[in-house]
Amino acid sequence: MDVKQAAGLSLDSLVSSFNTRIAELQDLVVARNMYPASSITDLSAVDTTLKAMELQLQQIKDRLREETLAIPKAKKLIQASLQQQKKLQSMSAYAPSYLPEREKVVHYDNSSWYLFVYVVLNILGSSLGMTPALTPLILSSHFASSSTKEEPTKQDHSFGIHEPKEEPAPVAKEKKGRGSPPLWYITANELDSLSSYMRGRLTLDKINSAISDMAAYAEANAQLITAPRKKLTESTLEKALEIREIGMAESVKGKHFFLETDVKGPTLKLDNTGKAILTVLRHLGRLSESRIGHHRVFVLLRP
Repeated sequence: MDVKQAAGLSLDSLVSSFNTRIAELQDLVVARNMYPASSITDLSAVDTTLKAMELQLQQIKDRLREETLAIPKAKKLIQASLQQQKKLQSMSAYAPSYLPEREKVVHYDNSSWYLFVYVVLNILGSSLGMTPALTPLILSSHFASSSTKEEPTKQDHSFGIHEPKEEPAPVAKEKKGRGSPPLWYITANELDSLSSYMRGRLTLDKINSAISDMAAYAEANAQLITAPRKKLTESTLEKALEIREIGMAESVKGKHFFLETDVKGPTLKLDNTGKAILTVLRHLGRLSESRIGHHRVFVLLRP
């Protein structure tokens, strides 16, 4: 009797589970038939969005991996830059106070220049493993070769054979505006020598950048003066004629100059800072100011 009861209970539970599964399938069929048209589209949109998110996540992981690998290289680059900065700072302490003009030949008999080259060779030699005793030999041979180039040897033709001497080519007169404008930057000592009310918040870099701007203005005016008339456009012809007329004045004749209307940056502008820079440069002898007609003209000077 017990076996029959157990078999009946197991059969009842099996029937019950089948009925439950059938009911679930019926519910699924009903849910599927409720929105047959939009369900597939919604599922496709969800799948597309999910794939896009997975792609973005993979890109973020790849980018993070690249940045992680680049950190050691960046640290090495920073360390090398700091070492180079220390070398440049030690070299700048022995640099000459003035930079030479671009159109002049540098003479190597200057003691400050000799000291600067000596320090540079010592620094480079230590990094390359060169013996310090070689530095004076390199300097002596270099300066000796420079002096030899400046004074060429004279040849004596014997046996009565005299080669015809070449006549020196006539030196062309320097045309007005053809040379490069002077770039006489100021030094830290000159800036410190100014009074506090004149110096204000001006920095050495800002003033020297303004000097570069002024040289660019003067170079542009020099090109207008020497440019052939046929190469001038209608927009530049009137400016060129005006610049040439100003260039004939005695105060600016043969000199590099620019007008107040030429001041348009990028560093030097006609604001309070620009006016302060012009005042400092006039005080330090880098430029002079004159009035020609209705124009305010600035002439670049050597200190």
